[in-house]
Amino acid sequence: MRFKRITALLLAFLAVFVFSACSRFKTKSSQQNASPSATLSPTASEAPASKQKEDKAKIDENGVYDSKDDVALYIHTYGRLPKNYISKKEAEALGWQGGSLNEYAPGKCIGGDRFGNYEGLLPKKNGRKYQECDIDTLGKKKRGTKRIIYSNDGLIYYTDDHYESFTLLYGDEQK
Repeated sequence: MRFKRITALLLAFLAVFVFSACSRFKTKSSQQNASPSATLSPTASEAPASKQKEDKAKIDENGVYDSKDDVALYIHTYGRLPKNYISKKEAEALGWQGGSLNEYAPGKCIGGDRFGNYEGLLPKKNGRKYQECDIDTLGKKKRGTKRIIYSNDGLIYYTDDHYESFTLLYGDEQK
């Protein structure tokens, strides 16, 4: 009887410890769902040299990427799209007329074209220009609604609803 009581107390203590310890750590998904101001990080030009080296170690400059996190980190680290992206004009020169690129440019994604920000949902600043790229389209039949929008001054946004809303991934809107 005494053994059962001690075991029950130990299990209760262990459960309290485990649950309280878990709540102290933010998961990657909870950080992604946070408000844009909670996910700000310095632009590549403002990051300390050690941080830039760390980012470069995380993502290969010659890699092929089309996921949100990888493409955003690549742009943040190298200031351009991965090599597997081609512009709409380049795709059209290969015969593409919309939809999937697989038939015309296997292993490629659409990206690098100007984003007009006509709805004014992204911050405006003198000299700031935006470009866009497709996300999660490799091997797909359609381009889908996911895009990354990035600026010439380090802002990187993600939209999964084709420009209806944006989440800031990198940069500081106040600068």
